[in-house]
Parts: sequence; structure tokens; C-alpha cells
Amino acid sequence: MKSFMDKDFLLSTATAQTLFHDFAEHTPILDYHCHINPQEIAEDRRFENITQVWLGGDHYKWRQMRSNGVDEYYITGDAPDREKFQKWAETLEKAIGNPLYHWSHLELQRYFGYTGTLNSKTAEEVWNLCNAKLQDPSMSVRNIIRQSNVTLICTTDDPVDSLEWHKMIAADPDFPVQVLPAWRPDKAMNIEKPDYTDYLAKLSAVSGVEIHSFADLKEALKVRLSFFDSMGCRASDHALEYVMYQPASDEEIEAIFSRRMAGQIPSYQEELQFKTAFMTFVGKEYHRLGWAMQLHYGTKRDNNTLRYNQLGPDTGYDCINTNGSSAEMAAFLNGLNVTDQLPKTIIYSLNPVDNAAICTVLGCFQDSSAIGKIQQGSAWWFNDHKVGMTEQMTSLANLGLLANFIGMLTDSRSFLSYTRHEYFRRILCDLLGKWVENGEYPADMDVLGKMVKDISYYNAVRYFGFSL
Repeated sequence: MKSFMDKDFLLSTATAQTLFHDFAEHTPILDYHCHINPQEIAEDRRFENITQVWLGGDHYKWRQMRSNGVDEYYITGDAPDREKFQKWAETLEKAIGNPLYHWSHLELQRYFGYTGTLNSKTAEEVWNLCNAKLQDPSMSVRNIIRQSNVTLICTTDDPVDSLEWHKMIAADPDFPVQVLPAWRPDKAMNIEKPDYTDYLAKLSAVSGVEIHSFADLKEALKVRLSFFDSMGCRASDHALEYVMYQPASDEEIEAIFSRRMAGQIPSYQEELQFKTAFMTFVGKEYHRLGWAMQLHYGTKRDNNTLRYNQLGPDTGYDCINTNGSSAEMAAFLNGLNVTDQLPKTIIYSLNPVDNAAICTVLGCFQDSSAIGKIQQGSAWWFNDHKVGMTEQMTSLANLGLLANFIGMLTDSRSFLSYTRHEYFRRILCDLLGKWVENGEYPADMDVLGKMVKDISYYNAVRYFGFSL
């Protein structure tokens, strides 16, 4: 029997162990998509206790606590932090097979030096140990990032954001990690939302462009795109409820926009047409700027109306949407490519059934302008576990070039989530090791070692064009 989460955790062959320990383990981390707060980096936040680190805003954990029958008072309510932590410990001990079990214990091992197991019986011990460690200056936000061997972080930022915290971080010579914005213009696109015109007023104010038409909106976005580019932004990110490609004439789009400005909510068909025009416009802008376009789809959000009304969005009530369409995605990419304005693009679907379809779409639009110009993103959200990551990388290997994959991202709000890169790298090395030891690929450690390091870090550096 193997020891629980020892140094060879998830590494089932000698080749996998060599690949991880000799090549992956100490390779730096580039976190090109996350949801951490740049203000907390700028101010070098210190956490009072482990509950603040682990349970504040973490809807992954919230979902499992609800599955364990925990009252909302101990999840998002006003219960004391110690009691919330106890409820999480009681839940975690039941989470066999869930990535949260591994992530939580990797974090305890790497940041707190705790090699035991967290459960209802050990909760007091772990609470005291972690809280004592959190008082040490080494556990400030910036020092957590430093000790995690992170070189660059891309946050998620709205076009109206001032990016003041990014400026503050960049001006500090004592913090060597780059913290760059990533452009997330969902609110500028979601014409069907009740507060859409209120948002446009904010965009108008920060851009200096009065927005009365779709043409005006595009000009305002160009102003903000230029600002983000000057701040080092090299990637956009889009949360799409579905893949859509419903082209319409300029006149039709202007009419839809005009009616919306007059207070009329568009029909579903009009919404699709407007969003197609919006995405086509920004896609061409990304191509002009040399940015990468990230497309996240396959999600049905805020399914529990009762809880949404109480708690708001991003609180753990989303699910997989089965309405993804590789045909629509191919049509959208082709609409940009036909005028040679298709940017580097990363495609993520929350539905693992889409893996093979996405991989076939990639091959339709690769060219010599960038190695792996069109990427399938890392297994995302409900799929970033051992099975999901293995299936995504196997599909990519079967239908494309796994060696050109840009690898893992945290997609997290937690500063301890960098261990997810270790988790990913162990799974990657185990997958490659099994193929080698089964005689499916030669045991050429020079080639394999470079492949592991590239997927872990260097492919992403080259793909986004970061200066490190």
C-alpha cells in the first residue's frame, strides 16, 4: 500500500516519478487566468485565520458543504470562523475521489507543513497550526506568491476598471512578480441584462466617449483596449452562456442597439445577433493587438433562484450546459479567419463531452503565425480533477499535439491554489510515464523533459508573448 499523498503521489511509474521530480516539480508557475483580487496583492494582505483563506468566496467548497447538509449559516452566513472550519473538516473527510480532498491536503503540506489528514477529529489541531503559521510574515499574500514560484499572474478585469492596483504593484521594485490585467468585457456584451444601460454609462464616463450607438460602443471599447494594452494586457476572457454565431447587417445591429437604449429588452434572436457582432468586433481587435482570446462556454449559471436572490451570483449554483456546438464555434472562428483576423484563441467547454469536438475544431484553424495558435484550454471548473484532466489531455494528444499545450491555470480566488499546478503536473507526468512504460513512446528523457517543462510553463510564456 502506498503512503497517503507522499512524494510520489499520483506518480504510478518510475518514468512518471523521474519526469515530475527532475523536470516539473521546480519549474516556475505562470497563472494566466485567475480571479484573485489585485488589491490584496498591492496591499500584501495578511489573513487572520485559515477560514478566511479557504472558505471566503470558494464556491467549490460551499457546494460540498451543502451536499453534506450543512446549514447556510456555516457556509456564507455569520457563523464564527472556527465553526465554519469545523463544518468544512466534517465535510472533507467524506470527499473521497473529489479533487478538493487532494487540493486541501496539498495546501496543508506545502504552506503549513502539515502531513496528517484533516477531518472532524483533527480540526482543532489543524486550526491552531494553520492560524499560528498565518501570523508569520512569510504567509502574507506576496510571500505566498513568492514561495509558490510564480512569475506572472493575469487577473480578471472589467473594461471600466481603473487598474490602479496593477499600477501600484508594477511601481514596486521589491515585488518581482508581474501582475497583469486580463480583459473581461462580459458586461459590455450582455445586452439582455436589466442593468445594461447603467453599465454603458460607466463605460462612457471612463472612456470619454458618449455611447448612443453600437459604433459609439466600439469606439469606447477601443479606448479601453488601448489602455489595457498599455498596462501589459495580453489576453481577453469571455464567459459565454452558449456558442453562438448569428451574423446580421450593420443596420440590423444598430437597430437592436437603438431599441435597447430606448429600454426595450431584445428578443433571443436579437441577443444572439448582437453578441455575434460584439464578439466579431473584439476578436478582430485582439488580432490587431496580438492578444489571445479565451472563450469559456458550456455553463448554465444561477440555477437556484431562491439562493440567487439571497446570495447573488458565483455562490455555487451553476451546472454544465449540454448545448455546446462545435459547428457554431467553427463558424465563429471562420468568420474571423475569412478576413485573416482570427486571433490566438483558447477554447474551454465545461462539458467534457465536447473534448473531441473542440480538438477537431482546433485543427481547422492552425497556421504558422503561432505554434498552437488555437488551443483547447485546460480541463476547467467541474473537470479539473484527475479523470477530467487525464481525459482532456488524452483527447488533445489523440487529435492534436499535446506537446504544444499551454497547460494549467488556477481559475481561483485563493492565493493557496497554486498547488493545483502541482496536481496537474503530477497527472501530466503520470500520463506520459504510462505511455512510455507501455512502449507507446520512447524513453527519451531529453525530449520528454522538455515537453513536460514546456507544457508546465514555457509554452504559455511564448504563446502570450510575456517578457519574463
